[in-house]
Amino acid sequence: MLTYGRILLDARLAKLDERGASAVEYGLLIAGIAAFIVAVVFLLGGTVQDAFQGTNDSIEDGGN
Repeated sequence: MLTYGRILLDARLAKLDERGASAVEYGLLIAGIAAFIVAVVFLLGGTVQDAFQGTNDSIEDGGN
């Protein structure tokens, strides 16, 4: 009976370990997505700024 209880306890602890591992995996996934967004902003930032500036200039000129 003691062995059975030990097996159940080990199974429960193993399940808790998996929760921690999945939390780390989610953290790495979020960090990867954030790094991707930062890279895209740095790469396309000038292009987007130029597009907005062109639109702003066009609005200020009255659309001419």
